[in-house]
Amino acid sequence: MDARREPTKTRQERRDGGRADDGHDLTFVPGPLGPDSLQRIHAYWRAANYLSVGQIYLMANPLLREPLKPEHVKPRLLGHWGTTPGLNFIYAHLNRIIRQRALNMIAVWGPGHGAPGLVANAYLEGTYSEIYPDVARDAEGMERLFRQFSFPGGIPSHASPELPGSIHEGGELGYSLAHAFGAALDNPGLIVACVVGDGEAETGPLAASWHSNKFLNPTTDGAVLPILHLNGYKIANPTLLARMPADELRSLLVGYGYEPTFVEGDEPAAMHQAMAAALDAVLDEIAAIRHSARCGKVRLPRCPMIVLRSPKGWTGPKAVDGKPVEGTWRSHQVPVAATRENPEHRAILEDWMRSYRPEELFAEDGSLVPELAVLAPKGPRRISANPHANAHKSASLRLPDLRDCAVPVPGPGRSRAEATRTLGGYLREVLSLNKDARNFRIMGPDETVSNRLDAVFDVTGRAWQEAMLPGDDHLLRDGRVMEVLSEHLCEGWLEGYVLTGRHGLFATYEAFAHVVDSMVNQHAKWLKSSRDLPWRRPVPSLNILLSSHVWRQDHNGFSHQDPGFIDFVANKRGDTARIYLPPDANTLLCVTDHCLRTYDRINVVVAGKQPAFQWLTLDEAVTHCAAGVGIWEWASNEGETEPDLVMACAGDVPTQETLAAVDWLRRHVPELRIRVVNVVDLMTLPAPETHPHGLDDPTFDSLFTRDRPVVFAYHGYPWLIHRLTYKRTNHGNFHVHGFIEEGTTTTPFDMCVLNRLDRFHLAQAALRAAPRLGARGEHAEEALRDALAAHRAYVRQTGDDLPEVRDWTWPERHAPGDHDRRIEGDIMQCGPTDTAKPGQAGTVDGWAVVN
Repeated sequence: MDARREPTKTRQERRDGGRADDGHDLTFVPGPLGPDSLQRIHAYWRAANYLSVGQIYLMANPLLREPLKPEHVKPRLLGHWGTTPGLNFIYAHLNRIIRQRALNMIAVWGPGHGAPGLVANAYLEGTYSEIYPDVARDAEGMERLFRQFSFPGGIPSHASPELPGSIHEGGELGYSLAHAFGAALDNPGLIVACVVGDGEAETGPLAASWHSNKFLNPTTDGAVLPILHLNGYKIANPTLLARMPADELRSLLVGYGYEPTFVEGDEPAAMHQAMAAALDAVLDEIAAIRHSARCGKVRLPRCPMIVLRSPKGWTGPKAVDGKPVEGTWRSHQVPVAATRENPEHRAILEDWMRSYRPEELFAEDGSLVPELAVLAPKGPRRISANPHANAHKSASLRLPDLRDCAVPVPGPGRSRAEATRTLGGYLREVLSLNKDARNFRIMGPDETVSNRLDAVFDVTGRAWQEAMLPGDDHLLRDGRVMEVLSEHLCEGWLEGYVLTGRHGLFATYEAFAHVVDSMVNQHAKWLKSSRDLPWRRPVPSLNILLSSHVWRQDHNGFSHQDPGFIDFVANKRGDTARIYLPPDANTLLCVTDHCLRTYDRINVVVAGKQPAFQWLTLDEAVTHCAAGVGIWEWASNEGETEPDLVMACAGDVPTQETLAAVDWLRRHVPELRIRVVNVVDLMTLPAPETHPHGLDDPTFDSLFTRDRPVVFAYHGYPWLIHRLTYKRTNHGNFHVHGFIEEGTTTTPFDMCVLNRLDRFHLAQAALRAAPRLGARGEHAEEALRDALAAHRAYVRQTGDDLPEVRDWTWPERHAPGDHDRRIEGDIMQCGPTDTAKPGQAGTVDGWAVVN
């Protein structure tokens, strides 16, 4: 017997009645595909399925040139078969329509762990071997392809950065459709096919993502083609959408604004014809919608989509050990287990793989036979090689001159401004400068005005494709601001946007950023893996602005008071995460300008929106932000000697309360020598081996001393500062004040008092930590206790803060020298110029250069 030609039934199959797809020529079924086209697209699908099974199971004998032996099978079987044949089916048909219509298309693959099929198709198209030459399109390369999958030192079982053509991390479900719509924004020639798994469709983010069609402008944006893949099961349970009655499912999708075309069945010939017809119809409709919109006809079309219902584990073993597999949850991962140890199971695997008839699909050298190789699109038309999936449109962002946006600061604490309102003016200029390039957007959950960024509406509006009524505020078909009350959607859109090479900002209330913890986590993993791939282009950073923060949510109460998103981001790798706590408007401008210049980062900026004291002029702000941390000489009184203690602060409200505490101490205990250190870049605190922004030990010690007490007022949970500084010489002397889960509806200052971040508690901590001050120190502590008691009584009686607290300002008598400073002269080289990537002239690590 020629083992390559004659598949035989195993004893197990005879007993179970199990049988894999026989892979023989199809009986012709009428449809858009002619007899030859039908046979060839089916053969291409068989090739992808064969390569997929091989990746899950084999580490040798890739073309089954000899009977399968235990040593040919991987010792640990880690892969997912159930969704894979459906993905391969879709991929083959997308290739046909791309080639036939010369489409510019990328694909987002939502079902988790579908990488066997996606890698197989990238390999069949040739892209995989072009990027990874050791995985050549021959027998030896195929063996490497199989061996590397879910293998130590190899590749993951889900779509990941290692997969050419991918912009979506498939290790977690729910985000595919938001990523797809984000990729389509401002890409008018692009079609994004998005395969949504029926398990994934049960997640909250995906359920909200169906509404993304209300924000896509067919005149200026690309198109998204959702393909809902119903294979009926999750890991061990049926899926909701697959079990819904057909009329209910259609009504649901129509209610979302889609016109679904259903492709259903399990007989390959009929399914191929149905899928080809469906794609022809929906691509015709997409073309008609585009043509109508670009001819000036405003209409709200139902977006075409496809619902593909096929068996889970299609073409796999029908049954194993007397239990049904194909079409059930048992096919989800590895349908035939223990194939190395169990001869009968190994025989089922061999018969399954031979059913695809690899000898008809691959030439003697292991390459795909020429009559099938021609079915893939060519060059950048290939899904796995489309440049949109590798940030090729990473156009430089034009940024304004900061001098045109900064606030005047005649002296520390002599003026007030709303930091985010100042930022809104800057963002308005960014939108104006990049109007023609169409490479910048702002995303946020209905909070652009609330967060004081509404100056952007001077030049744009909110993207909106639904009906508009009199009285609606700044709705615009071509708006550059994307607002929907879903943090998931906003973050997902921005990810898809930056991963395809454009720039943006996600602004949200601080407390609710936690909603997207997991999404940001997956993006951090994507960036980490991409950084190790020389062929991956840098992508613009994911910029997140947190406003309406914990210390000024006194009116909304405890539910809105949570600074913990910073802790989450601080756990990410040092080459990815950046956290900035600008103390005023000009520093906020500087850090935002910096963040928009960076690539391959997750930048988190925390800034308040309420009127607050301004401390630094623009040139001082640039210098301070570039350093990330610095001594504020004008607030310190240490002179030429070492200070008795350091008062450190990070965040706008902590900075104000620290300076108020310093003022109190300097008035009541003038002999106490105090150094004020402000931290704007939180990641300067850890050791340099932990984070690239970390200060070296001598520099850190020069700021915080080696042995003096440090009272640190911090915006978030205090233990993060301890964790970041635990390796530092003087860490044992750090006394950190921050949010300690004391929240309620109260006054702004009382929020600080409840969490011991107020000026009185900070001054009290300084007195207790400083060297003995004798009777003066005791009297000062008594005065602080009296002040806290007076506050408690007053706030509960009047509902307002004490006048001496509410009306406090930084005294001019503390300011050494002349502080009549003006924003004049050629201070900065910061715009309007094109953004420079890291390492290029014009920036230092992305910061504007100071003359």
